[in-house]
Amino acid sequence: MNPLRIALAAVLALAATPALAQSAGSWTVGIGAHNVAPKSDNGTLTATPLGNLTMDVGSNVRPTITGEYFLQDNLGIEVLAALPFQHDISVAGVGKVGSTKHLPPTVSLQYHFGQGKVKPFVGLGVNYTRFFSTKAEGAIAGANLDLSDSWGLAAHVGVDFKVGEKGAIRLDYRKVDIDTRVKLNGANLGTKNTVNIDPSVYGIAYVFTL
Repeated sequence: MNPLRIALAAVLALAATPALAQSAGSWTVGIGAHNVAPKSDNGTLTATPLGNLTMDVGSNVRPTITGEYFLQDNLGIEVLAALPFQHDISVAGVGKVGSTKHLPPTVSLQYHFGQGKVKPFVGLGVNYTRFFSTKAEGAIAGANLDLSDSWGLAAHVGVDFKVGEKGAIRLDYRKVDIDTRVKLNGANLGTKNTVNIDPSVYGIAYVFTL
């Protein structure tokens, strides 16, 4: 048989197979892990006591959980929660100067496409990031380092691969707007004191219908 016809038949077969229930009034829960990878250029703090500081915030992986309620068929509101992420804070040419933890609850409106075994989706929402347990180390050890909390938009894309009648493996990606102002001993650290974390968030999860 023609390979093109075989491929077409396989696609049609997948599309015809019932997928993870995402109908109005249903709930899904996802349990997985995500890597928060801040963008490579986190900005420069200018005119600080240590001069101009080019910042670098490290990546971190933590377990995550999501819950999504479907307002209509394929249209849902999702809430993302996680165990606290922890990041090292470094300065180019100086090294590690601190660490912090953060919680990134995110609420998104999402649309899921299709009815087959493979269902892509897109979403847009709001992220609130709370920083805590921030510590000064290295060149500023002993000082009081503080990072302000952040509000920002969060874009979300992903795909669900059906496994079983009520479950799916989800691969997803988020781009989150996270900007935080830095204070040292209660005063702004420099004249331009915003660190632009703006991470890419990659994850895998098992998602199931309740």
